[in-house]
Amino acid sequence: MIIIKEVKTYLDGIRFTEFPNKLYKKNPYFVPALSLDERNVFNPKKNPVFEYCDAIRFLAYKDGVLVGRIAGIINHKLNDERNLRQVRFSRIDMIDNIEVTKELIEAVEEWGLRFNCRDIIGPIGFTDFDRQGMLVDGFNELNMFITIYNHPYYHKHLEKLGFVKAVDWTEKQIMWPTEVSEKVKRGADICRRRFGYQLIKLKKKKEVFKYVYEAFDMYNIAFNDLYGFFPITRPVMDYYIKQMIALVNLDYIWFVLDKEGKIVAFTLIMPSLAEANKKNNGKLFPFGVFRLMKAIKHYDVIDLYFIAVDPNHHGKGIIALMFEDAIGTGVAHGVRFAETGPELELNANMQNQWKDFEYREHKRRRCYTKVI
Repeated sequence: MIIIKEVKTYLDGIRFTEFPNKLYKKNPYFVPALSLDERNVFNPKKNPVFEYCDAIRFLAYKDGVLVGRIAGIINHKLNDERNLRQVRFSRIDMIDNIEVTKELIEAVEEWGLRFNCRDIIGPIGFTDFDRQGMLVDGFNELNMFITIYNHPYYHKHLEKLGFVKAVDWTEKQIMWPTEVSEKVKRGADICRRRFGYQLIKLKKKKEVFKYVYEAFDMYNIAFNDLYGFFPITRPVMDYYIKQMIALVNLDYIWFVLDKEGKIVAFTLIMPSLAEANKKNNGKLFPFGVFRLMKAIKHYDVIDLYFIAVDPNHHGKGIIALMFEDAIGTGVAHGVRFAETGPELELNANMQNQWKDFEYREHKRRRCYTKVI
């Protein structure tokens, strides 16, 4: 017998967070999320996204044993502004038993119906910075620190339950160049001389706050038309900045300013934290912090979190301006590979920026949808 239980207690919250870490304990490709962040993201006192979102979490038990979990999310602002009636599911993990999956999905659907939702989509989170997209290809590749890993049976369960593809994201492993190409140099030179753009690199973390809010405002514009995106508010910006500021490596943050000093591009790359956090099993204490700090300083793989360019400034060499410095920085640090974060397959601007690099497309993940 399968019993679905809503997460209401602190202990249930711990069980919810730790379930995938136990399910995938012996899997060589799974990288956990930071447990502390995962607990905080569902805490209305910690996460300001609850100003306009509701969320719920469920645990599934079979014969008294924990066998699955799922979260439901409703972004009321997004639904209202875009005339949607969607409930999202997130953090779905379960044993290979389609009845467990069915019960978990139905729990979120029933909750969504209480808010007059008519469609369910997922896995997708509160914001674009949240983990999203179910892995449908690339199961034998190490997961990124910021992405979901799941067994192949997950998407087969969903498809048997009537879900269909909404969108796909692809991920690439970039073979990092050993030198800056002449094409990149020419593009960067044109960007500077013809259009007057300026690349900003920071020397102290406190300088981040001089640029980051305007950069996120531009980020909201750059990604506004992408699937599932909703602009992040100032409190939500602060929430993510607080999460990441201790981990960012200033060598891999770029801001680009136009002639008037306005931010028109913002890129964040991180030394890969996947191996370190896998050893930590998502825990910061007692030794997790030290492993993460070591990974920030000693690495040969970098993760491309995002590249955001104001749409009004496309086609002017801004990507080349940032890549010129990024390639040189990577070479100086001995980088061998770069892992891209999930990129929408239909986002031509994002996909085309890699056409001059040597790469392999090694992962694909999917957001599913179904009428309730």
